[in-house]
Amino acid sequence: MQTPPAPLSRLQTLPSWLLGRAAALGHRLVGEQLAAEGLRMPHHAVLCGIAEHGPIAQAELSRTVRIDPKDMVAVLNELQARELISRTRDPRDARKNALALTAPGQTLLRRLEQLADQANESLLAPLTQAEQQQLSALLARLIAPEAT
Repeated sequence: MQTPPAPLSRLQTLPSWLLGRAAALGHRLVGEQLAAEGLRMPHHAVLCGIAEHGPIAQAELSRTVRIDPKDMVAVLNELQARELISRTRDPRDARKNALALTAPGQTLLRRLEQLADQANESLLAPLTQAEQQQLSALLARLIAPEAT
């Protein structure tokens, strides 16, 4: 009869544990790059969301990028203070503000995209190009039901 692996050894082979560790490493690498620009991950997510969907209402953006509305206010205030976004009256609904990127916000977002690419290259460096593509495809399949 074989002895089962020690609990910690078994834990460290579980896909959920491995994915969590890989995600933590990826977050750290991207977070370090963003910090060089004085930003955090939520700032990047908001800038990406506005760039893709803007002008956009604050509540809709909050749902889109999955940031709690209470936290969203602070992120938006910080971005507006740096003149990276603008808040103007939404022409479709005067009770709402429409968020848009400013020219400096667009420039910074392009820089952040480069930094995020560099961080992801570091994360995936141990893999071949084909393995990187396969990993991305497999991860996309795993989260597909959640992504909607």
